[in-house]
Amino acid sequence: MSSLLAEHDTIVVSGTVENQVLFYDRFEHIILLSAPVSVLLDRVRGRTNNPYGKTTRDQMEIREYAETVEPLLRRGATLEVDGTRPVNDLADVVEQLIRTH
Repeated sequence: MSSLLAEHDTIVVSGTVENQVLFYDRFEHIILLSAPVSVLLDRVRGRTNNPYGKTTRDQMEIREYAETVEPLLRRGATLEVDGTRPVNDLADVVEQLIRTH
């Protein structure tokens, strides 16, 4: 990650990992894409390209992460975006942040 960040002036990274806070100082914006648990569960139940989220155990884990991990992510975020918005709108938010950089 360090070499990737050192090679590029403008980069968008998506994902969540345990040590991500170690890289926060290298980013101008840390965006939390959030959605209600009911929406998250509906989305994982309906997708066809990934089995995660189909079982009761997976769904309990998603609920737990929303309760325990999301508040930590929110504290580190510089911007929270409503993940129920259309994908095009979400992309526009990111693109606008890149343009104003």
